[in-house]
Amino acid sequence: MTQDGIAAVALPPSKSIDDRQQPGKKSGLPTVDVVVPCYNYARFLPGCVHSVLAQPGVDARVLIIDDASPDNTEEVGQELAARYSSVEFRRHKNNKGHIATYNEGLLEWSTGDYVVLLSADDMLAPGSLERATSVMEADQRVGMVYGRTIHFQNEKTLPTSVPRRSSHDYFPGSKWLSDRCRAGHNVITSPEVVVRSSIQKIVGGYRPELPHSGDLEMWMRIAAVSDIAFVRNVQAYYRVHSSSMQRTQFKTSFADLVHRKAAFDLFFRHHPAISDSAEWSEMASRALAREALWDICRAYDHNRVDAAQEEALMQFVLAAYPKAHTLSEYKALQRRKRLGPAVCNRTQIFLGPALVRRAIQEVKKDRMKRRGI
Repeated sequence: MTQDGIAAVALPPSKSIDDRQQPGKKSGLPTVDVVVPCYNYARFLPGCVHSVLAQPGVDARVLIIDDASPDNTEEVGQELAARYSSVEFRRHKNNKGHIATYNEGLLEWSTGDYVVLLSADDMLAPGSLERATSVMEADQRVGMVYGRTIHFQNEKTLPTSVPRRSSHDYFPGSKWLSDRCRAGHNVITSPEVVVRSSIQKIVGGYRPELPHSGDLEMWMRIAAVSDIAFVRNVQAYYRVHSSSMQRTQFKTSFADLVHRKAAFDLFFRHHPAISDSAEWSEMASRALAREALWDICRAYDHNRVDAAQEEALMQFVLAAYPKAHTLSEYKALQRRKRLGPAVCNRTQIFLGPALVRRAIQEVKKDRMKRRGI
C-alpha cells in the first residue's frame, strides 16, 4: 500500500510527449475521461489521481478542476499535470460551485468513450474502469455501470487488491427507474459510476436546482434513455470525514427527504412523456412520505419528539402524499400520539414492529450490496 492509499502499481511515465488530444488512438483501448473537481482537498488529490492512472485495460486521462481552493491545491495539481501527460489542471479564479465545476468537465472537456466524475477525496478501486467499460463495450444498450463502494476514513483499512474480473447484473432502464421510485432513495454513492459519454451528452449536465440530490436525478435521466448494469465487485472507495458535503451542508434526515423529493419532482417535470410517469411519481412520493412518518414514529419511541421538527415532517408528508392517512405508518403514528412519547419510550410497547422493520431493511441493504438495487 502506498502512502496515498492505493496498492503499489506501475504508474504511467512522467510527461514526455503530450498526446492528450487523441487519447487512446494508439493503444486501441477504451478511452475514459475522469473529471476530478477539487475544493480544499489538496492533501487527498495525489491518491485520487494515482488511483486513476493505475487503472489497467483502459486509456484514461484526468482533468483536475480547482474551484478556487484556499489551500495548496493549485501547487499539487500543477505538479501532477507536469509529471503525467494524461493529467490536466485548471483553476477557477473565483469559486463557481460544484455543479458548474462538474458540468465544465463532463460536457465541455470530455471527449473520451466514457466519463467518470470522481471527487478529489475519493479513489477508484483497482481494475474498476476495465470492469465497467468491458460491460458497455459488449452491450451498447448499457449507458451506465456502477458497483460496490467501500466507505473509509483511513486508507490503511482498504484492501490491497480486488479481483480483476467479476460478474454483473443487467437492468432495463425502465426497471431500474421504477425500482428507484418504489424505494424512494438512491443506491449509488457516486465515485463508482462510469457513464457512456454519448449518453452523458444526451442527458446533459447536473442541474443547479439540485445541489444535494442532483446525482439521483442524473442516474434517473440516464435510466430513461439507456439500460443500467451493476458490477458485483468493489468499484470505488468513498471517503467519510467531517468536511465532506454530505456531513456538513446536508446532514439532517429531513433535509435529505426534501432534496430527494425535489429530485423526483424535477425529473418527472422534465419527462412527462414517460408512459408510467404519473404512477412512478406517486410511488416515489408515497415512499418518501412513509419514511418521514416512520422518522416521527421513532422519535416517539425514543422520547425525542421536537414539536417544530414533527410539524415540518408532517407538512412534508401531507404535501408529498395527500393520501397519507391510508398508510400503515400514519396509523402507527396515531397510536403513538395517543400514548405520548414518554410512555412509548418507557414501555417500549412498539419495539416489536420496529425490530421487524429493521430486519426488513437489513435484508434490503444486503440485497443492494449484492445486486445494486
